[in-house]
Amino acid sequence: MSMIEAAAIAETFFTVWANLFQMAKAKRGDRVLIHGGTSGIGTTALMLCAAFGIECFATAGSEDKCAAVAALGGQPINYRTDDFAAVILSQTRGRGVDIILDIMGASYFKSNLTALARDGRLVVIGFLGGAIADGVDLQAMALKRATITGSTMRARTAQEKARIAAELRAQVWPLLASGQCRPVIDQVFRLEDAPLAHARMERGDHIGKIVLQVTG
Repeated sequence: MSMIEAAAIAETFFTVWANLFQMAKAKRGDRVLIHGGTSGIGTTALMLCAAFGIECFATAGSEDKCAAVAALGGQPINYRTDDFAAVILSQTRGRGVDIILDIMGASYFKSNLTALARDGRLVVIGFLGGAIADGVDLQAMALKRATITGSTMRARTAQEKARIAAELRAQVWPLLASGQCRPVIDQVFRLEDAPLAHARMERGDHIGKIVLQVTG
């Protein structure tokens, strides 16, 4: 594995493992919905779901990005043209998904609840669509016995991070060592070109991780 690939591992694999596998307890046979399927987090989640026998849907915003989701073993949903909750219910015969890993927050909350199966788990790790969800239907949450949680990596203690690292070493490192899983690298920029990297990310053009390379 190259140093560039290694640089793309830490934040994404730690975040996905902590939220999808430790908190939401994803396991073989579950159905999962990943929002932002071609982000660094999304591509990592898709790879790990495929490796552990978890059926995975993922939202993306273009045909190229939907193709990337499919190439990683996921079932793509174009959120620009389709109602993702309606697609989920159609594809699961009305049951919904067991887990949703969400980077949007408030703007997706109602639709996420619709797409969630009974006893489902919604894990919110981002707030691109806002942090305050108005008009939350608490009765719908209760009827579904939904668990809604969230986390940030920075707030975790050193001991918590060490436990995540230990589980990754045991469960995921063999997949990386064998080549079954590889970080998806969108583009590598020199450190001095960091503004260009930020601009690419802000445009939403990237698929996978953008890496800054320190030279000299």
